Amino acid sequence: LESQDEEKKLNMPLNLCALRCLQSIPSTRAHNQNTSGMESQNLVDDLSPKKNTVLKLSNGPVVGSRKRPSEGNYEKEKEHCIALFDQWSEAEQVEFVERLISRMCHYQHGHINSYLKPMLQRDFITALPAQGLDHIAENILSFLDARSLCAAELVCKEWQRVISEGMLWKKLIERMVRTDPLWKGLSERHQWEKYLFKNRTSEIPPNSYYHSLYPKIIQDIETIEANWRCGRHNLQRIQCRSENSKGVYCLQYDDDKIISGLRDNSIKIWDKQTLECLKILTGHTGSVLCLQYDERVIVTGSSDSTVRVWEVTTGEVLNTLIHHNEAVLHLRFANGLMVTCSKDRSIAVWDMASPTDISLRRVLVGHRAAVNVVDFDDKYIVSASGDRTIKVTTVREITSTCEFVRTLNGHKRGIACLQYRDRLVVSGSSDNTIRKIKVWDLQAALDPRAPASTLCLRTLVEHSGRVFRLQFDEFQIISSSHDDTILIWDFLNVSTNGQSEGRSPSRTYTYISR
Repeated sequence: LESQDEEKKLNMPLNLCALRCLQSIPSTRAHNQNTSGMESQNLVDDLSPKKNTVLKLSNGPVVGSRKRPSEGNYEKEKEHCIALFDQWSEAEQVEFVERLISRMCHYQHGHINSYLKPMLQRDFITALPAQGLDHIAENILSFLDARSLCAAELVCKEWQRVISEGMLWKKLIERMVRTDPLWKGLSERHQWEKYLFKNRTSEIPPNSYYHSLYPKIIQDIETIEANWRCGRHNLQRIQCRSENSKGVYCLQYDDDKIISGLRDNSIKIWDKQTLECLKILTGHTGSVLCLQYDERVIVTGSSDSTVRVWEVTTGEVLNTLIHHNEAVLHLRFANGLMVTCSKDRSIAVWDMASPTDISLRRVLVGHRAAVNVVDFDDKYIVSASGDRTIKVTTVREITSTCEFVRTLNGHKRGIACLQYRDRLVVSGSSDNTIRKIKVWDLQAALDPRAPASTLCLRTLVEHSGRVFRLQFDEFQIISSSHDDTILIWDFLNVSTNGQSEGRSPSRTYTYISR
């Protein structure tokens, strides 16, 4: 009997803890609510030592503290409650904790929230590889830009490992090359394109190579943009003088060749690397004023009022179009559509199903003088005329009425050549005394609030004769003139030693026709 009494005394604090827990939880059963609550309360009052509740009033919440006779009893009660809690199912544990929280004050809720917040956060980038899901972690981080990717590498060694093994700097550069023509052009010219778009093999460098390559690319882009703004360039000059030559009216180039149309009625194909003449095409009865080519055909327009289509490899004439009443001054074709403009002040729109199947769709009029040049894409048509204006209109005019956007003024005489690409328009004047190439900001021109004085970014002066034709991309402008020269304005490979602002030393290559 004595041993049983001692055991009851030892278990009494544990029983008291469980009873207090039951007391604090409202019963969900209506018919037991009063009886169980009264019995529990009476039993606790009879068995537990008397408690004093002290109420503290302050600027914060009201906090009630219970005085205990000793900490030893609390520790035993706590351990026993935890033991009981561990025996319950998850649903019972959640219900128990919810009822406890509902009986707490606001201050206690805030303390629990601060305690739970870090527990609820998960480092999923570290956790996913541990579950064999490295590819998911890599895919998540692959959407970061360069600045965020740099920050992610500094989080911890595991994040750095995921970025390195996932080759995420390589993927970032590949994404930029796919979407930005400037990045694509740099990858081709600097020959790091060969390290892109390949699976993981021993041939490609490690992630650190791409990490160090990225800031170099950004520096190249900033340098090119600064060269365009300031007019810094390297200049190469091709002399096209011959016995019958009186000027180069038009040209187009790619990485391998330059094709030019001359006043002597011929078309000449040049090697872009050696600058040697590879082939001469003849057939027009007037000066070759405009041309464009792709991988299949060369299309030319002449002062004989005709448009001719040539096979690019053999030089055979495939088609001859007769529509304009006067000289065909310029033409452009793309995606099954061709646009020609003429001295007769009109613009003709053609459906180009094939080199031998070309039909007239629409004729556009509006300029007050000869339409010297036209360019278009899926958004805008840009045309320049002898009336000294450049007009920007929406592409919808091909199928409906013409919607005027803006006129660019700046040349003193008629404009002979023009090209627009992305946000830039480059134009050349036919004024024999001015001889200027102007670079315009098309994005600013589309804003009606932009002052006219801010639209021209740069004026380039090098030709000694009228500028007939030009072409440009992100890195260079190539222009031809009545002075029998083709100029290559290189904004990428610029040497800054001993150069004045806006001027660069030039190299001259001379070709004399036999």
